[in-house]
Amino acid sequence: MNLLEIMRTSPVIPVIAIDDLAHAVPLARALVAGGIRVLEVTLRTQHGLSAIRAIAEQVPEAILGVGTLTRSEDFAAARDAGAVFGVSPGLTKELIQGSLASGLPLLPGVMTPSEVMAAREAGFHQLKLFPAVPAGGVGMLNAIAGPLPDVLFCPTGGISQETAAQFLACKNVACVGGSWLTPKDALAAGDWDRVTALAKAAAGLK
Repeated sequence: MNLLEIMRTSPVIPVIAIDDLAHAVPLARALVAGGIRVLEVTLRTQHGLSAIRAIAEQVPEAILGVGTLTRSEDFAAARDAGAVFGVSPGLTKELIQGSLASGLPLLPGVMTPSEVMAAREAGFHQLKLFPAVPAGGVGMLNAIAGPLPDVLFCPTGGISQETAAQFLACKNVACVGGSWLTPKDALAAGDWDRVTALAKAAAGLK
């Protein structure tokens, strides 16, 4: 499955930060049960790689991505843990090399037209607009669509359940990223039914 196919699998990719490793598997199962199979588990916490490994082993239906990739050496470790794609907040030469060396497809973050053009010159046509709302949101995406029509985005950063549909309506948006599917209070309480309900609502967005 290539990156474009992954992005078109569901309208929302949850951005997941695991503070308690015991939450990883039941959280993934709850999201998949709601129809959200593509999961981005970030390296923002110490449990990132362990969570990816646990989910890969116990929730095979999930399509796992590793988020917050900022160092080239993280690619191979994430791939070995079970991730099938990577997401980064930006794009550097080292990240490009890490992606190529590991074979892990990368969805790199961009914020400006110049960064979009540089990423496209490096061979990337699927990008993450990040942080999406501070970068200009829907207006920015619509403005970029004219001069750069061959780039598809997964805007992430500041998007909510209430605003996701506005982003998905943009012709150059394949999906959006968001953390609202995994509220910290629901995880702390083990309220997996609430997570599944949020996932079902997200899966129905167009």
